[in-house]
Formats: sequence, structure tokens, C-alpha cells
Amino acid sequence: MEKALQILKETGFLKAQRKAGRAATEGLVEAYIHCGGHIGAMVEVNCESDFVTRTDEFKELAHNLAMQVAAIPPQFISGDEVPEEADIEPQEACLLLQPYIRDTSKTVQDIIVETVAKIGENIKVSRFVRFELGRK
Repeated sequence: MEKALQILKETGFLKAQRKAGRAATEGLVEAYIHCGGHIGAMVEVNCESDFVTRTDEFKELAHNLAMQVAAIPPQFISGDEVPEEADIEPQEACLLLQPYIRDTSKTVQDIIVETVAKIGENIKVSRFVRFELGRK
């Protein structure tokens, strides 16, 4: 059973790699306001077609990514954006490298790869913003 799960995971990763070069020009902006209204986050998540933006899987991914940004404030989307001279921990500072809040055995990137394997289109996070009352 363990080997079968590993094969499925690798297959999903390979599918995601093949689709990574495709243009992701459709998508949606998802907002999440944490209880009490003191913390809020917005993410722009893109895919290849308008059809996919209306699927439950894509909407759920976008919502969960907004929750992730609210829960663990990242500074960058990926490790590629981190300046070489920066003295930061990539797993904390980069959204895609963070442990996923709903399953810490996976990263945010793992969740996106799983969704790409399910829906069959490239998905990317284009930008995000996080607001916290009293912080600038």
C-alpha cells in the first residue's frame, strides 16, 4: 500500500511538471477574513481555463491558500524570489515551501501538485497580501 501511494504521488508530480510551462491566465482572487476580523488575506490563483475556476476543487484550493496566508504569513511565493543575501528560513518565508496548515506532513506546493493532477491544468499562485489590524 505504501509503495502504491508513493507511485501515485510521483505520477501527480510528473503531471504537474509537464503542465508547468503552460500559460495560466484565468483564475480568481480569494479572500479570507479570520474570526473577529483582525486578520485578512487575499490570494490570486491562476489556471489555464475559465471552466476550471468554477470547479469545487479549484475554489477550495484558493480558499485554503488564503487561509494559509492568514495563518502563517509568508514573505515570498517561492524560494526563487528570496534574495541570496537574505538571512531567512525558506520554509517559513516562502508560501509554497510552508507546511500546509491542514496537513503538516505536506507542503503548500504538494497540495497544489495534487490539485493539478486532479484537474489536469497548470495552477500557480500569482500574488498574495495579508492584513493584520495594527500592523503595517
